[in-house]
Amino acid sequence: MKRQLILEDGTVFVGKGFGSEIGLTGEVVFNTGMTGYQEILSDPSYCEQIVTLTYPLIGNYGINRDDFESIEPVVNGLIVKEYCDAPSNFRSSMALDEFLKQKNIPGLAGIDTRKLTRKIRQHGTLRGKMCSMDVNVQEIVDSLKKTELSTDQVKKVSTKRAYPSPGRGHKVVLVDFGMKHGILRELTMRNCDVLVVPYNTTADEILRLNPDGIMLSNGPGDPKDVPEAIEMIQGVLGEVPLFGICLGHQLFALACGADTEKMKFGHRGSNHPVKELATNRVSLTSQNHGYTVREESLPGTGLSVTHVALNDGTVEGLKHGIHPAFTVQYHPEASPGPEDANYLFDRFIELMETNKKVGNELCQNA
Repeated sequence: MKRQLILEDGTVFVGKGFGSEIGLTGEVVFNTGMTGYQEILSDPSYCEQIVTLTYPLIGNYGINRDDFESIEPVVNGLIVKEYCDAPSNFRSSMALDEFLKQKNIPGLAGIDTRKLTRKIRQHGTLRGKMCSMDVNVQEIVDSLKKTELSTDQVKKVSTKRAYPSPGRGHKVVLVDFGMKHGILRELTMRNCDVLVVPYNTTADEILRLNPDGIMLSNGPGDPKDVPEAIEMIQGVLGEVPLFGICLGHQLFALACGADTEKMKFGHRGSNHPVKELATNRVSLTSQNHGYTVREESLPGTGLSVTHVALNDGTVEGLKHGIHPAFTVQYHPEASPGPEDANYLFDRFIELMETNKKVGNELCQNA
């Protein structure tokens, strides 16, 4: 079954369709990871995007029950060079094609993914649509040029109701902007008593829960489209320790008065080198973001840069000069990718313990 990808600049890629036959529109991006397509497909940060995988062979280890990062995938398409329809892995429970059909996600194989990736790198991310062969290409191109990207992606992927993940350790409120389950796994592994709350939970509602710390999760889209989250962060900053990841990092920067901007083609992959400035330690990191904090906007905000990307020098980590709060642009929970930066969750635990100790001493001296 032939299928085509039509881009807003008029470029057409014709290949073999797999997965769902539905035609979907989305922002076409690329990911450079060699493995982890199941985690990528189920990462809520890819909401309404069509993901191109640069590694040439995809599907060879199938789909298993354990490696999902969310319950319902929200990607609008998958593009690969070669699709394997006969997976071989002891954990595999179904083929990738079957999974995509179940979740109504169209796939396209057999195109020149290197050419597509180079086009995105040269021109930036492009809107595109997966189509059957009988459509009018020019009509699709005209429609794509008029298509506006969604501004409510966080609302679509965030939990609608708060729910607990009980533990006997520190009480953490995890604000879900499109949370990967890997973040929740890391907190529960450290015996945290986690309460996951919706993206639009207010500062007062969070503080009434009396948490030991607040985690700001990853998520999709432009951070400036979530003003209620910015207001919430301003209300809790300085009250309890705070740790933000990816979109949470960008929202934290905006709440402190810094600015963000859209990147040309973003960082998406599992091998991005990041340097921690305090130690000169370099970690390989998993990343998935299309926006970045503008370093020139930081003076006067009380924020300082803690980590930088070695590939392009962009901001990868921040900390507040007064309040117990720090954030990173990358994914320390990995899934997929290396776990070099996993220690940041331990740093968050230490920050909560230190803050508790200071609070107890103040109470004793009062």
